[in-house]
Amino acid sequence: MHHHAHGHCGHHHGHHHDGRGGNQKGLAIAFGITVGIMVLEFIGGLVTNSLALLSDSGHMLSDAASLFLSLVAAWFAARPPSPKRTYGFYRLEILAALLNGVTLVVMAGWIVWEAIERFSHPPAVASGSMMLIAAIGLLANAASAWMLVRKGNVNDNVNVRSAYLHVLGDALGSVGAIAAGLVMWLFGWYAADPLVSVFVAVLILKGAFAVIKQTVHILMEGTPAAIDQTEVKAALAAIDGVIDVHDLHIWTITSGLDSLSCHLLIEDGRDAQAILQRAIDVVETHFHIRHATIQIEMPHIRHTEMDV
Repeated sequence: MHHHAHGHCGHHHGHHHDGRGGNQKGLAIAFGITVGIMVLEFIGGLVTNSLALLSDSGHMLSDAASLFLSLVAAWFAARPPSPKRTYGFYRLEILAALLNGVTLVVMAGWIVWEAIERFSHPPAVASGSMMLIAAIGLLANAASAWMLVRKGNVNDNVNVRSAYLHVLGDALGSVGAIAAGLVMWLFGWYAADPLVSVFVAVLILKGAFAVIKQTVHILMEGTPAAIDQTEVKAALAAIDGVIDVHDLHIWTITSGLDSLSCHLLIEDGRDAQAILQRAIDVVETHFHIRHATIQIEMPHIRHTEMDV
């Protein structure tokens, strides 16, 4: 479970930074490695005439871009909120992840297009050098993935997670390029090269759609995947003295940072503060939401029906 210290009094930054600092460090190292391999594979792809290498370097470019975006977003997210931006820059992480997903789709389309051209006339490829370059790429990707897992929060942070998936996809791309090199080296079957590049493109697309789906859900203020809104409502309604729970909203500000707001209608003559404390405890212990705004109402309070 992710525990981010998240008090109501605005001192919720203390805990967050260890994770975020680690995230930034992991992302920075992965970014450096990825850029190096991307340049190597791009030059290698041109020299050996391998589309599999070129597509893998394209994959690397999209990853380098996504890692760069993730880094910039993580840096912005660490900036304090201001009166104009009360949530700070947290949402930039989500926008960066969305942009990533979209660039990946474009990249995959280009690779498939290029591969179709090559199937009809597969050009000869220098398979030996190609395998060597792909092998170096594979080792580097493994190192990047390891750094992200060790330093970053791969499970809870959509940004670090998308970067991690990118790097894993890269590793698979490198494995594919090695396999294609082997087939061409042993059998001289040069169509293996575009075939593998299509496989890499499909990998890219799969990751892209997952990231786009998740980020759009967050931008649409959707309920976090790990939380069941009906369960939250039932838990709050079960508190002694609560008559009704309404206008309950749960949303994600950025990865691992969820918010909740609701109105609790309580019986006349009850201790409103005690019920409020109970509600805060329920939300925090059961659902790990530390950013809760709860309005307590007595039966005589009347407010207009909310649209949402």
